[in-house]
Amino acid sequence: MTIDLAQYSLTNRFETVSADYTHKANQDEMLLRSWRRTGTDTFTVKAAWPAAHRFYVSRLGLYDPLLLSETVRQTLPLLSHGAYQVPFGHQLLWKDFSWTLDPAAAQADGDPAELELHISCHDVTYRRDRASAISATVEVERAGRHLATAHSRFTIQDRTVYNRLRGAYADAKAATARAVPLPPPAGLSPFGRDRFEDVVLAATDRPDHWQLRVDTTHPVLFDHLVDHAPGMLLLEAARQAALATAHPHPMAVTGMDSDFVRYAEMDAPCLLVTERLTDPARVRVSAHQHDREIFTSLVTLADAPAATTTPSDLAA
Repeated sequence: MTIDLAQYSLTNRFETVSADYTHKANQDEMLLRSWRRTGTDTFTVKAAWPAAHRFYVSRLGLYDPLLLSETVRQTLPLLSHGAYQVPFGHQLLWKDFSWTLDPAAAQADGDPAELELHISCHDVTYRRDRASAISATVEVERAGRHLATAHSRFTIQDRTVYNRLRGAYADAKAATARAVPLPPPAGLSPFGRDRFEDVVLAATDRPDHWQLRVDTTHPVLFDHLVDHAPGMLLLEAARQAALATAHPHPMAVTGMDSDFVRYAEMDAPCLLVTERLTDPARVRVSAHQHDREIFTSLVTLADAPAATTTPSDLAA
């Protein structure tokens, strides 16, 4: 099945993105501004990164690279609902997500960053008249300069199927109530954070092993009720674990290649493990729960730009 372009007007007019289309309860956390269809399966989306953010904090003179992850994540429900007839209430499930970023184009200058995302969807499969799986390639520009490239595939399930597959875990309120007690954060500087409430890893008795902190009250990572640990929490955990592996050397994350294998449930401890590879610029981070690997991410690190490294960045 393909989209009938006769239904759409391919003009230069951009439509405003509504909060519903990004699955954000707090409109202040919306990064997308407007969008338009440019072809059967191609789109342009305009976005903006704030000059300052309470969670996505600029570090080493660079915008937080997880802003890129969240920006791309918001495009997935936008295109599902706005372009591929997916009803609200259906569940979007990440299969894989990768991106690479040019740190020279990610310099934070104290002003909001205006972005333009050029998205090409492919390998779109349908169930009846709506999409059930989509792959997307995203080219991101900032002020006409290439900033990043991202790729993702996700599937879409209607609520009836999702409830059947998830069983008792489909009840988000009950799943939240069953969340394991929150352990104390492992620290600050090694994880690239300056507030304990934003550290998502807790120490264990083994080196390079951390327990995932599932803080269901976190205003950004848990913007609304969910029945499992969000994908953005796992990506943040992978980023923090990789930075801790490189500490005290100041490094910037310039790429992530992640696979979401199973749901990260909130009622059992989830363990993050880092593996140092022969390539010193890459760290493999994996998440384990019930003795099974549920998530992996290959994180690419780069030396911080010399001009933006400060004594506090080098603190142990």
